[in-house]
Parts: sequence; C-alpha cells; structure tokens
Amino acid sequence: MKKHNFSAGPCILPQEVLQQSADALLNFNGSDLSIIEISHRSKDFVAVMDKACALALELLGLENKGYKALFLQGGASTQFLMAAYNLLEKKAAYLNTGTWSSKALKEAKLFGEVVEVASSKDHNFNYIPKNYTIPDGVDYVHCTSNNTIFGTQIFEFPKVSVPLVCDMSSDIFSRQLDFSKFDLIYAGAQKNMGPAGTTLVVIKESILGKVSRSIPAMLDYREHIDKESMYNTPAVFAVYVSMLTLEWLKNLGGISAIEKINDQKSKILYDEIDRNPLFVGFAQKEDRSKMNVTFNLKEGISNQLFDEMWKSAGIVGINGHRSVGGYRASIYNAMPFDSVKVLVDVMNEFARKL
Repeated sequence: MKKHNFSAGPCILPQEVLQQSADALLNFNGSDLSIIEISHRSKDFVAVMDKACALALELLGLENKGYKALFLQGGASTQFLMAAYNLLEKKAAYLNTGTWSSKALKEAKLFGEVVEVASSKDHNFNYIPKNYTIPDGVDYVHCTSNNTIFGTQIFEFPKVSVPLVCDMSSDIFSRQLDFSKFDLIYAGAQKNMGPAGTTLVVIKESILGKVSRSIPAMLDYREHIDKESMYNTPAVFAVYVSMLTLEWLKNLGGISAIEKINDQKSKILYDEIDRNPLFVGFAQKEDRSKMNVTFNLKEGISNQLFDEMWKSAGIVGINGHRSVGGYRASIYNAMPFDSVKVLVDVMNEFARKL
C-alpha cells in the first residue's frame, strides 16, 4: 500500500530525488564510488556544494546582492546561538511565536540583552502577534516564519532598519517573499529541502564583523564563508540530496510554481476542517500555516474510529505534537496533492459514518 507521509520532519522528498539519491549511493557520477564515500575535497563534490549554494541564492532571488549561501551542521538549534554569537553586541529583539523561537530567545540571552517584543504564549501559540513595537537601539530583530508545532505562519514581517534574522526551517522555498528584506535566513534541511544533517544559512556579508567578542572559528560565519562551507567535513549526502531537491524545484518552475500548488493543498484541507462538523482547527484562521495544518476532533468525539480509518488509508505521521494534541498534517513542497485528497476523503467519510 502506498504511504501518505504527513510527518513534520524528517519529511517526504520528491520521488525522483529519492531515486537519484539511491542511485548515487551505489555509483555517484559514474565513479563506481558511493556519494557517501567520496572525498568532500574531490572535484565532483566541490561541484555539488557550489551548485547547491548557487541554486539556493538563485531560487531566493539573492544572487549578486551581497549574500552568501552556506551548508552547515548542527541544525537550526545551532543557529539559535550562532546568530547571536555573530550579531548580538548589546541588545536584540525577538518575536516569540512558538517552541523554536522560545529556544532561540533563550540562547541569545547568553550573549546580551534580549527584548521579547511580543508573544502568543498566552493562547498556546495559536496566533501570530500583531501591532508590536520594535525598541530602538537593537542590533537585530529575530522571528520564526512558520511554527511547525502549532501550525501558524507569519504573513507580515517586521519592517525594520536593522538586520532582520529569520528561522525559515519549515517553510523555506515554499512561498514568494522579498527575501532581500532578510539579512540572515537559516533553515534545517529536513522539512523542505533534504534529509536531516545539514542546515542552509543565507547571510548578507555586510552585517558581519560588528561585534567586539572573539568568535570560535566553528561558530564564525566569516570562517565558513572563507572556506566555502568546507571549514570542517560537510554532511556530504545531505548536501547532495538538498542540491537535487533544489534542482527539482527549479525545474518545476521555482518558488512561484510551488506556491500555487501549496495554496491548493492547504485550501482543500482547511476547507474540509471548516466544513466538517467533527473537526476544529487549532490556529487562528488569519495565521494558519500552509505547511503544517493543525486540527482536533471536537470535544466529546472519540478518536478511535478516525484513527483506524486514516491508518487503513496508508496515512502516517499525522499525530499532533504533545503540546497541542489532535492532529498535524505537514504538507511540505514534495507532498503530492493526491495524498492531501486521501486525508480529506477520510475526514469526509468519518463524518458520514458518525
């Protein structure tokens, strides 16, 4: 039976990318060597890294605009502290919209004063704060564009005159934005780009070198730029698969093309949640994520039959995070429309049976 993988991450990848990756595990570029056993200094892999970085900048519309793309390790969690290490001299402003922004804020406090400009914690992060004020004199502003656990997404970003830093781990390359408004973007690969193991960092070089502290080489963006993501041995396979996924996206028509598909997928699922008398959405409607759809059964309705039905349909990875409960359908770029339709059909049939 075909599986419909709604996992929040590591998540689904395009089938053609999986096939190319599988082939390269046995024989990469006709070398009779596996991609995971070639030297990261070899001509073939340097070409992979260069292409992955170039594709990232091209898709984001940031080539020739003073940005560098890096593929690092340690996930977004390392970027929580790395961003502050490199940018926080005195004070930074953080928008707190969920678990990951809370952790980023906590790490930044190790390096200087942190102002929490707004938070949606009062309603278990089911909305994005509005009408907040950014204080004067901050070194940068940090936000998280999409909240995987709670199913919210920022649609209007802070307008600031200082560097804007954004964790885009769960919606990178999913929608069109003016990415030049951001000075530092970071994203773990395992949501929309590749397998776990590498993290994309896109940074405007001009914001670096402003702090007075000494920065360990491994945590210094300038070192990684200078060494072209090769300061230490990179996650070779994860970078390779990310490159293939970015190629797939470019061939599909880029971000503008995938955004239309993502809009269709999220609409059909949210329409069913709002229409179906047995379900209720978790996030506030105006802040609903197009990547992570969170919903619950209405109070008093047993989940036993519904759980049996979606499991029988080959659906996996749909259980909600423990802090929210209910269900979470992660519909990242590679999620086929047909899989979303299977879930909607199960929800519809569940209502008919009750």
